[in-house]
Amino acid sequence: MPLGCLPGVAAVVALVLCAHGVEHAAETGARPATQRPAATPYAAPRPHIVPRSQWLGDAARKQPRPRYDDRVVAVFVHHTDSPNGYDCADAPRILRDLYTGQTGTRDWDDIGYNFVVDRCGTVYEGRAGGVERAVTGAHTQGFNHGTTGIAALGTFTAGMPVPRAMIHAIAALSAWKLGLTGTDPRASVRLVSSNGLSRYAAGTTAELPALAGHNDGYMTSCPGAALHARLPEIRQLAARLQGRPPGPQEGHSRRAGSSDPGALRSPPQAADRRWGP
Repeated sequence: MPLGCLPGVAAVVALVLCAHGVEHAAETGARPATQRPAATPYAAPRPHIVPRSQWLGDAARKQPRPRYDDRVVAVFVHHTDSPNGYDCADAPRILRDLYTGQTGTRDWDDIGYNFVVDRCGTVYEGRAGGVERAVTGAHTQGFNHGTTGIAALGTFTAGMPVPRAMIHAIAALSAWKLGLTGTDPRASVRLVSSNGLSRYAAGTTAELPALAGHNDGYMTSCPGAALHARLPEIRQLAARLQGRPPGPQEGHSRRAGSSDPGALRSPPQAADRRWGP
């Protein structure tokens, strides 16, 4: 089995999709703004996010209603394995190509990533359902529940430079999403695998970084060695953006969090098998 997966867009053969598995969770109702966990002591400001309507336009396809989890306690970072030399003004077109490949040739219900960040640091809404909600993505097989997928637009294998603006944007977005549940980006969380095609058998509780790389949960080279090597820096920056004091150091996982959210459990889904690699 290959380490990445091709997006299926003939016109953009270099694009490689690193999202695996669509997993469905029970849909929850919208929460009133007064009930959001805004009182968490380390909430971070929401960065500017370009809505999907601005990049998708008339390429949108009919799709099922979004699915939701009750919270987001972890972020998985990806890369799209596409060319790095793009003009940032072309990012919307590249996103449309990704969307078309996933929903067209692959017949997925939507783009798998919850967010995409370009090399200039612009954050784009990916999967539909509302950026502030815990939308169930299709980015890390076995661990789509209770997590958000952030894809870096480009290829970040060993030796490739990772733009500073992109690093900061990933950190800011992670700080905001994790701050909604009071999760320290330097912490680790316990997640239960819903699919045996991940690194963990279905039903296994895995302790993973709250801000993890795709390859922490799935057998893949994504998000690339260069970007994965920057994750410690991104975690520390995200923690600072949340207003957390320095330390404890990484590896002191649950002690670094404001609270232990407990293992998020979700049973294996038929959709996991249908949409697996």
